[in-house]
Amino acid sequence: MTDIFEVPIPDTDLLDKAENLRLASIKTCQTNNNERIRALCLMADSLEENSKEIIDANIQDYEKAKNKGISKALLSRLKLSKEKLNLGIEGVRKVGDLSDPIGQIQIKKELSRGLILERKTVPIGVLGVIFESRPDAVMQISSLAIRSGNGVMLKGGSEANLTNLAIVSALKKGLQKSNLDEKAICLLTTRKDSMAMLKLEKYINLIIPRGSNELVKFIQENTRIPVLGHADGICHLYIDNELNLDHALKVALDSKIQYPAACNAIETLLIHKDIAPNFLKKAIPIFNANNVKLVGDEKSVQLGVAFEANYKDWQTEYLDLILSIKIVDHLEEAIAHIQKFSSKHTDGIITTNINNANKFMSEIDSAGVFHNCSTRFADGFRYGFGAEVGISTQALPPRGPVGLEGLVTYKYFLRGEGHIVDDFSLGKSIYTHKDL
Repeated sequence: MTDIFEVPIPDTDLLDKAENLRLASIKTCQTNNNERIRALCLMADSLEENSKEIIDANIQDYEKAKNKGISKALLSRLKLSKEKLNLGIEGVRKVGDLSDPIGQIQIKKELSRGLILERKTVPIGVLGVIFESRPDAVMQISSLAIRSGNGVMLKGGSEANLTNLAIVSALKKGLQKSNLDEKAICLLTTRKDSMAMLKLEKYINLIIPRGSNELVKFIQENTRIPVLGHADGICHLYIDNELNLDHALKVALDSKIQYPAACNAIETLLIHKDIAPNFLKKAIPIFNANNVKLVGDEKSVQLGVAFEANYKDWQTEYLDLILSIKIVDHLEEAIAHIQKFSSKHTDGIITTNINNANKFMSEIDSAGVFHNCSTRFADGFRYGFGAEVGISTQALPPRGPVGLEGLVTYKYFLRGEGHIVDDFSLGKSIYTHKDL
């Protein structure tokens, strides 16, 4: 357990906010599909109408953060360009276009004549989301929460406070116009409150952390509330000896440099020894031209990689333009390396051999296993979820990018006609267990 953070007792103000949020979530749960779709449309409209205020607030946050010497990765996530804001607004609208996740009948069964069992999807209740530096996450998370009938308590990093406040203000204006309770979205702005959230088990049904490994692990160890998330994003790409070289170069480059601060960017490139000389001869100049620092094992250094890697490199999520390279003798060695060092986020293979691809995808136990495509596709928006509330690398569902389907649970509805269990033990009634 880290001693960097303390978990304070929630004060009266936070408890009041939590209670108001709980009550608002109950109201949101009772809204119908059309009401929630309309709310998202109005939230998106309000974001557009207030886009200048949001961008101006972000410029202030970014300049303050840069002057404080925050890492490149966090700065990259903090910066909210007009294009990124528009993508976020588009994501809000796309969430409104998705099918209603509430009230889906998963099971309908006649237990006995006149005794009908249904299992239906229902909202989780209140989500508590703690994230660092990414103000666009406020739009994603809020839209998913409202669409799935949940309330949400948000705590972003202090470096994005002004941006987050501007975004939440715009979202609340949209909710007001829709007649949904604006208190269904609650933003916290102090570290004390974010840690005190962990003791709100009477009000919050699920905690979703999105931040550093240290933060996520601390939250997992210091709350009674169920936690959904991932601590690391150590993703791998394996280059097989049977391949389309142009595809391999293109995918490897995109997987690293398209957005290196993302958790689905690759940190380690594994290359089959037979293709390594030819691949690295072409790849090294391309990576160098894109300012990627390459660190490698002894074999790759002999083939031109500039810096030698150490054991720690295989365990590191750089979130930067740094890539570790290892040359392997065969597919099995690549799989063994990934099984040892992967964080079970996303791992990929480049090969034209379908048997090798199937073996890799079967044996790698990650939330996403990719064949001949960039690991950067591991994203709720790109999967067609509209947006994502986070990514889970745990084995139990939800797993991978978590969209609407991950923000509902289910409950059982049983309707009878005066049925009692004793009649079944006496033989007066019989179970039919017939699917309807």
